[in-house]
Amino acid sequence: MTEPVQDLPGKLELSSEIHSIRCLESVIQRIFSEHNIPEDFFGSVLVALTEAANNAILHGNRCDPQKKVAIHYRCDGTLLCFEVRDEGKGFNPDRLPDPTDPENLEKPNGRGVFLMRQLADSMEFRNEGREVCLEFRVCAP
Repeated sequence: MTEPVQDLPGKLELSSEIHSIRCLESVIQRIFSEHNIPEDFFGSVLVALTEAANNAILHGNRCDPQKKVAIHYRCDGTLLCFEVRDEGKGFNPDRLPDPTDPENLEKPNGRGVFLMRQLADSMEFRNEGREVCLEFRVCAP
C-alpha cells in the first residue's frame, strides 16, 4: 500500500445522502480519460468506489447531512489510488461477518467490503475504519 493521498489535488466531497453517489461515474470517467486508463478497469473501479462511498454514507456517517464523505485520488499512469473517508465513529473491519458463510448467503446486505477486496488490487482500512484506501493497477497488460 502506498502513502496516503490526502494531500493531492484530486479531491471530491460528497454529502451524506445516498443520491450523492450518482456523481462517481462521471468522476471516474474523467479520471480514466485524463490518464488514458484502459476501459477494461472501469467496472471494477466503479463498483469498488461506489461500495466504499455507500458504506461511508450509510454506515459511517449514518446519512447525517451535517457530515461529509471525502474522496481523494491520484493516478500515476499505472496505479490509481482512492481514499474514502467518513466522519463516523469507525468500526473494526476484522469483525465483519463473512458473506460467503452459508448462513449469510441469503442476506440482502453485507457484501460491500468483500466486493472491494475482490475488485481492488489492494485495500486497507485506516483511522479506526473511518478511511478505506483502494488501489488499482491500471496499466495495459
